Amino acid sequence: MKALHDSTGGEAAAPAAPAAPVPASVPAPVKRVRRHSTMAWIGMAIVGFWVLMAILGPSISPYDATAIVDTDVFSGMSHKFLLGSDYLGRDMLSRILFGTRATIGLALAATVLASATGTAVALFAAFSGGWRDAVISRALDALISIPSKMFALMMVATFGSSMLLLVVTAAITYMPGAYRIARSLAVNVQAMEYVQAARARGEGVWYIMTTEMLPNMIRPVLADFGLRFVYVVLLLSGLSFLSLGVQPPDADWGSLVRENISGLGEGALAVIMPALAIASLTIGVNLLIDNLRGKRAAKE
Repeated sequence: MKALHDSTGGEAAAPAAPAAPVPASVPAPVKRVRRHSTMAWIGMAIVGFWVLMAILGPSISPYDATAIVDTDVFSGMSHKFLLGSDYLGRDMLSRILFGTRATIGLALAATVLASATGTAVALFAAFSGGWRDAVISRALDALISIPSKMFALMMVATFGSSMLLLVVTAAITYMPGAYRIARSLAVNVQAMEYVQAARARGEGVWYIMTTEMLPNMIRPVLADFGLRFVYVVLLLSGLSFLSLGVQPPDADWGSLVRENISGLGEGALAVIMPALAIASLTIGVNLLIDNLRGKRAAKE
């Protein structure tokens, strides 16, 4: 390539190559916050409504739940009886509100007992390991092999039906399932470095289980709690439908379906509405635990 000469006769430098384009600054990753989904809000609204009815239901019911207020049986909707009347002429709305407390109260008590016991035993078994873990796991495997309704029927046939027995029976029935879920979580957590560091510091068993392990497995345990609650509601309602659950003069939704079953052929509201109440509660809880994941940040 020939050199270029400037006007003074000197040799001029060759023109510099064009500079590479400076890339535009790359924007920082944007964090998208995923809020509670619509289905989670719907589930929360359904569950919240029934919990509120369990608390306030008997005090806001239009009639006494045991009083015969209609001369007709299995009547339909009217301005006087919003959900009709049952097989004796009692107000069905009042009966459902009356039964809400037993349905949700018994199921909640049994689920809390099952989940708390199963999680505590799982933490101990996973932390201890060895023969203690093996003995506890095999014993609960034997218990979980018994069908839930068969076990409940044996308990009721042996000891009779009472509120306390129903709670204890449901708790024993579903405690092994809660144990298996919690143990699988605890086995993974107890192998983490922060748990090993707590052991090396000489921390006690109670401190490690409650401070280091439990907080790091609580969300899956709570999700399992919701699932156990649904199972317990269905179990207790099934027992009441078989006349082995809540006994008169108390009532829950399962017993309301049973006592009005003769109106099924007529499509009576007295048998349809309690069944819909059971369905709505279980659907609401499932929507809540399936979709309530909280705020989650994700990079785009």
